[in-house]
Amino acid sequence: MQTRTYLITGGTRGIGRACALRLAAAGHDLVLGYSRDRDAAGEAQLLVEQLGVRCLTVQADLGTETGPDELFEAALAWSGGLDGVVNNAGATLHTGTLAQTPVEVIRRVVDLNLTSAILVARLAVQLLPEGGVLVNVSSGAAATGSPGEYVHYAAAKAGVDALTTGLALEVAALGIRVVGVAPSTIETDIHAGAGDPDRGQRVAQRHPMGRIGRPEEVAAVVAFALSPEASYVSGTTLRVTGGV
Repeated sequence: MQTRTYLITGGTRGIGRACALRLAAAGHDLVLGYSRDRDAAGEAQLLVEQLGVRCLTVQADLGTETGPDELFEAALAWSGGLDGVVNNAGATLHTGTLAQTPVEVIRRVVDLNLTSAILVARLAVQLLPEGGVLVNVSSGAAATGSPGEYVHYAAAKAGVDALTTGLALEVAALGIRVVGVAPSTIETDIHAGAGDPDRGQRVAQRHPMGRIGRPEEVAAVVAFALSPEASYVSGTTLRVTGGV
């Protein structure tokens, strides 16, 4: 099997880390972007390298004007080229109705989840070779709207779904695929970070499957989307939501 090099934004925790471990186990080298948590980055790098592949962690704030460029420049200097990008950075930052959500929080959430995703996608398709793949991690919230919790986040993720559809058509002739993956509530710390650590338990109680998803279940779909087995999959978003 050919070794490939993948860049994962938000790659050191939660879904990003699960994707990293899945791809490392398949023998691929990785560049993991992160914004602040050096301890999590070091731990993720160690776990990946223990699987016998190379790994670089890069601290870059994607919400700044230079952050996306800094991440890609470091990745290319280290690897010489990328075969795929997992556009995964995101956060809700707040739980509540839209009317109760502070304007500054709305701006930060839209900037991180949509504007930064667009900028990462722009750089990815500039640099990926023929056969390259961009995976945009969206959210099941893009379809449900998440009323009473984070409509602002859902709206931003709906924009990511539109990004996947339109960009896939723009770069199809270049031999680049663009695929979306939309998880529902997953066992990560994203809700604790928004001040609602018990959300996963509440959702699990009313979910048809009686549980929320695991990061590894999302990582499996991301790995498929990046693989040659998905060679005719592009311009669509694969939902990992347990049927919801």
